[in-house]
Amino acid sequence: MARRVVVTGLGVCAPNGVGLPAFTKAMDEGLSGIRFMPQLKALEFACQIAGQPQIPENRLPEYFTPLQLRDMNATGIVYGVLAGKDAWQDAGLSEGQADAPDWDSGIIFGTGTLGVDKFREAILKVDAKNVRRLGSTVVLQTMASGVSAYLGGMLGCGNQVTTNSSACTTGTEGILMAFERIASGQAERMLTGSCSDSGPYVWGGFDAMRILPRNYNDRPEAASRPMSASASGFVPGSGAGAMVLESLESATARGAHIYAEVLGGAVNSGGQRGGGSMTAPNSEAVQRCIQQAVAHAGIGPSDIDTVNGHLTATTKDALEIENWAKALGRSGKHFPLINSFKGAIGHCLAAAGSIECVASVLQFKENKVFGTMNAEDLHPDIEKMVDSNYIPQKTRAHRTEILAKASFGFGDVNACIIFKRY
Repeated sequence: MARRVVVTGLGVCAPNGVGLPAFTKAMDEGLSGIRFMPQLKALEFACQIAGQPQIPENRLPEYFTPLQLRDMNATGIVYGVLAGKDAWQDAGLSEGQADAPDWDSGIIFGTGTLGVDKFREAILKVDAKNVRRLGSTVVLQTMASGVSAYLGGMLGCGNQVTTNSSACTTGTEGILMAFERIASGQAERMLTGSCSDSGPYVWGGFDAMRILPRNYNDRPEAASRPMSASASGFVPGSGAGAMVLESLESATARGAHIYAEVLGGAVNSGGQRGGGSMTAPNSEAVQRCIQQAVAHAGIGPSDIDTVNGHLTATTKDALEIENWAKALGRSGKHFPLINSFKGAIGHCLAAAGSIECVASVLQFKENKVFGTMNAEDLHPDIEKMVDSNYIPQKTRAHRTEILAKASFGFGDVNACIIFKRY
């Protein structure tokens, strides 16, 4: 019998709020974290707005030693450590003994790219024949597993410590990987999440693809428009989300607060066939992923009362709604409540799934469903499939019982996870 798995800690470093209280307030009140970025204007980007966490400098010594902060130039690691350590503390867990690791605790913390600015700095020094001036942390800050390695050492975790990477599916996939490790009895608790670097070297490729909005540089808060008829592309974002998953036995034994239970989920790929490509989803694969997640969770499609979609504010939003409707066999007034958080935080790339999972789980605690910003002009194809009352534009009271959250990524990869009120 698989063991039950629950969420006992949350942490977040998001464009609209750093730390759980600030983030919860921002999501509740519909506060945007998307801002004009002078650096992008100077570089002549067409899209000169983005979502980037605002971290006070004096807060970093709470998370890093002076030695760790020396030459630290990997924003993804900074975001991941803040979110990860906050989640660990929120779960009521200590950083372990100085002379022995915690064999029952592990980390799966994903990323897309890591330490891009540090990597560029290293390249320039190598080209200038200044190899000896690279410093001792270049490798730590630029290896993909740098974020999990930093967290593993800070928290003293002796179970699996690793990093996953599946484009925009990374965060949700990582939570499912952690869930499976605990359910199978290989760990008691896992810190899981994902992070994404900030800056032009991360966002430039998307600007070159012409998939970012170009007409909102003077109105950044209105730019990210999920499910909207006037959506013109996703706004790039960054940050990190983290949660502590734990066996129910361990959580109850130590009297931990439980945010929600993880019932199960599924991951798959469309194989870049049947309409799927490097950048577009295979609809059959998306539907199968949702249906397999529902089956794995041991529930029926009608049991889901809330959905948090991927819904990036692109032309694919209507197709995603269609896939949800077909997968669940529900439409119109029978469709569950559905929202997207990208109007508030942008598309945080590899961090999207984890930040959005944190927000999704917060809805259980708050007994609310957070609104979808900038969706006042619903896409007509979406209105044909879903009653507009089931797409809340502002936060409203709602007692979520079972929530489905999905993420889809470049490479035609999909993940769907099911959370339940505990």
